[in-house]
Amino acid sequence: MFPEYRDLITQLKTTDRHFLRLFDQHNELDQKIKNMEASISPGTHDEIETLKKEKLQIKDQLYTILKKVA
Repeated sequence: MFPEYRDLITQLKTTDRHFLRLFDQHNELDQKIKNMEASISPGTHDEIETLKKEKLQIKDQLYTILKKVA
């Protein structure tokens, strides 16, 4: 995610608790979606779509923070 901001992401994960929380939430949702899509954990198509939308909103928030700090 955002390879052009890799160094800044690393920095913000250690200095910005809000950014770290969002980053962790994004990764947790990503793993949950992958598990549902692979039938490792239960989930309906609608549940997966809802999680994808939530993940995208978090990604947008992360990008906004990165653009502001950069």
